[in-house]
Amino acid sequence: MEQNLDPQFSRGLGPQPQQYQRNYPFPTEIISLPSKGLCYPEGHPLAKGEITVKLMTAKEEDILTSTNLITKGVHIDKLLESIVIEPGVKPEDLMVGDKNAILVASRVLAFGPNYPVQIIDKFTGEQEEVNIDLGKIQVKELDETLLNRQNEYDFVLPISKTPIKFKLLTHGDEIAIKKDVEAIVKVTSMGGEITARYRRIIVEVNGSRDLGTISDFVSNRLLAGDSRGLRKEIQRLTPDLNFTFEHIYSTGDTEALRIPFGVDFFYPSE
Repeated sequence: MEQNLDPQFSRGLGPQPQQYQRNYPFPTEIISLPSKGLCYPEGHPLAKGEITVKLMTAKEEDILTSTNLITKGVHIDKLLESIVIEPGVKPEDLMVGDKNAILVASRVLAFGPNYPVQIIDKFTGEQEEVNIDLGKIQVKELDETLLNRQNEYDFVLPISKTPIKFKLLTHGDEIAIKKDVEAIVKVTSMGGEITARYRRIIVEVNGSRDLGTISDFVSNRLLAGDSRGLRKEIQRLTPDLNFTFEHIYSTGDTEALRIPFGVDFFYPSE
C-alpha cells in the first residue's frame, strides 16, 4: 500500500495494524505538518509538528458524495471532522497549510497519487488531460525562524507606513470568513471576501486591537498598494505545500502551473 508520497509531510505510509488495533478501531496514519508545529502554542497537541488521522473508509466516501453536503459547500469540513482524530485537536485549530497537507496525504492514501486534470493549451486553445503525481508535492520552502507560537506578526504597510499586527489563518478562520461573506452578500448584494478576510487577518492597527477600529481601517483606509504588500508578506510567511507543477505544452514550452482542484479531487472517476 506504500505510495510515493513526499516524506516531508507524510511518514509511516499505509495502515499500521498494531498501532490502530491498540488505540483505534480503524487504520490511522501520522502526517507531518508543513508548519512543523511552530505556529501553535507550547503544549498544544499540534506543537509537536505531526498529527494522527484516520484513513478514509466507506464512511468518508459517503461524506464526499453527499449531494446535500456538496451543495452546502461543507463536505470538506465534514471530512476533516471525520478523519482528524488527534486527541485534543479540532479541525478548526489547523493552520490552513497543515489542513492542506492532511487533505492531500489522505487523498493519496485512499485513491493513489495519480490525479488527472484538464489543462487548456495556451498555444492551441485545445483542452488536454494531464496526469499529476500528487505524491511528488513538496513542502514550500520557508524560513522557519520567522514563525512564532503566538501566531502574530508585525508588519509596516509599505505605502501608508501604518504599523499593524496580523495572524496566519486557521481552518476555523476560513469557515468564519465564509459566513461573513455570506452575510455581507445578503445585505449588500456585493462580494466582500477581501475585506472580510482582512478583518480576520489583521489583529492590531497602530497599537489598537479594537474590532471597530480594525474594521474601519480595512473598509476605508487600507490602500490597494498596502493590501498587495500585505498579501505578499502573508504568502512569504505561510507554511504550506507547493501546489505548482511543471507543464510542458505542445510547443515544448514549459510553465509552472498551479494544480487545479476539481470536484473529483477526492473522488476520482473510475
